[in-house]
Amino acid sequence: ILAGRDTSSVALSWFFWLLSKHPHVENKIRQELNSIRARTGEAYGFEDLKLMNYLHAAITESLRLYPPIPLDTMSCLEDSVLPDGTFVGKAWGISYNAYAMGRMESIWGKDCDRFDPERWIDETNGGFRGESPYKFPVFHAGPRMCLGKEMAYIQMKSIVSAVLDRFVVEVPGKNERPEILLSVTIRIKGGLFVRVHERS
Repeated sequence: ILAGRDTSSVALSWFFWLLSKHPHVENKIRQELNSIRARTGEAYGFEDLKLMNYLHAAITESLRLYPPIPLDTMSCLEDSVLPDGTFVGKAWGISYNAYAMGRMESIWGKDCDRFDPERWIDETNGGFRGESPYKFPVFHAGPRMCLGKEMAYIQMKSIVSAVLDRFVVEVPGKNERPEILLSVTIRIKGGLFVRVHERS
């Protein structure tokens, strides 16, 4: 139930709230969409969605700050030692907090609280620059890596591009962070209320 439904909708809710607070990011996304549209002249296809590097970066940055599943717990199958030397015994539970990790200065630098899609853009070629899944564990890492990661990105990019092409999305009270409803996913309490206008 969670995979690809609750997680994607939660991610998109936080994304549209962040976008409403950062109109310059929305403008860059729209420039990218217009550039791709000028080449194809049609609805975005699978190959077009893969070209949306800045949109990919903006979604990733939103996921860094508001990972749909903020906390994960696993059980160790056998005695093990983590890369930092920490011993973990067989059948021990171990948790990591992706929400906290996305805001740690030791991981992301002094601007860790800032929504900055450019941190994911390669300055040399303008392409998307990923990070280690152990630094950015939103889709987990190692043998438990999310099988639907690429599909989730394609789905979210498809929805965002279709919405921004046709509509202006305004979030009343956007300057105040919505209240978090913490469950398995990190939802916005009561949902994200928006005003939608057709783009002229």
